[in-house]
Amino acid sequence: METILQHFRKDEQPFIESAIGWIREVEDTYSPKLTGFLDPRQQFIVESLVRGSGLLFEMNGEFPEAERVRVLIYPDYYVPESSDYNISVFKVKYASKFLQLGHKDVLGSMMSLGIDRTKFGDIRIAEDEVQFAVADELKDYMIANFTSIGKAKVTVDELTSSDELIASHDTWEESFYVSSSMRLDTIVSVVLNIPRQKAAALVHGDKVKLNWVVRNQPAFELFEFDMLSIRGFGRFKIIAIEGITRKENIRLIIGKLV
Repeated sequence: METILQHFRKDEQPFIESAIGWIREVEDTYSPKLTGFLDPRQQFIVESLVRGSGLLFEMNGEFPEAERVRVLIYPDYYVPESSDYNISVFKVKYASKFLQLGHKDVLGSMMSLGIDRTKFGDIRIAEDEVQFAVADELKDYMIANFTSIGKAKVTVDELTSSDELIASHDTWEESFYVSSSMRLDTIVSVVLNIPRQKAAALVHGDKVKLNWVVRNQPAFELFEFDMLSIRGFGRFKIIAIEGITRKENIRLIIGKLV
C-alpha cells in the first residue's frame, strides 16, 4: 500500500484505497466490478492500479470520446458487453427559442437535486439540444424530479439510439513546454507565458481549478493527466511528462482546449 500511495498525492489516497478495494473485490469474488463515473485523473489512477493486478478493465461513458466514464474491472475469463455499464442517456426538452442553456446551468441543477457526481457522466450541448448520461438506477428519479434548470421548466426523455448522441467537438492543441517544476503556479506561468508572481495571484484568487476543484495553493504539485481550468484563459491538460533536460528542467506536452 505505501509503495503505491507514494506515487500519488496525499489527498488522492482515499480514492486510491477505494480503487484498491474494487480490485480486491474482483480478485476475491472472481466477478466484474463497475465503478461510478470517473474523471480523467481518477481513470488514470484506476488504470495504473489495475495494470499491476493481473485483472483487465474497460471504460465506457456512452458518448463518443466521453470525458467522464465508468470503469469495468473484470477477470480474464469475462467478456464485457455494452449493457454491463448501466448507463442511460437523456435528452432535455425545453423552450429553446426563448433561452439557451449552458453546461454550468445543467450541472448546477443536477447537483442541486443532491445527486452524487459519480452518478452522472458527460453533459453535451449542441445548439439548442442538451443531453446527459446517468447511471441506470437514476432513470426514474430523473424523469420524476429533473423538472427545471434555473428558471426554465424542462422535461427529460431517454434516448434509445446511439445515432442521436451528440459528438464531442473538443479540440486540444498540443504544445511542448519546459518548466522548472510541476508546482501549480509554475505551470500556470508557463502555459500563460506570464510571470510566476502573476500566476500565483491567479491561484490565490481562486481563479484556477485542478481536476474540477479550486486549488489556491501555488505550491500544489501537478501530475500527468491533470486537467487545469484557468478563469478567463481556458482549459489545459498535462498530456505527458517527456523527461528532464540537461539543466534539470521538465519537458512537458500540454494541451489547450481550442
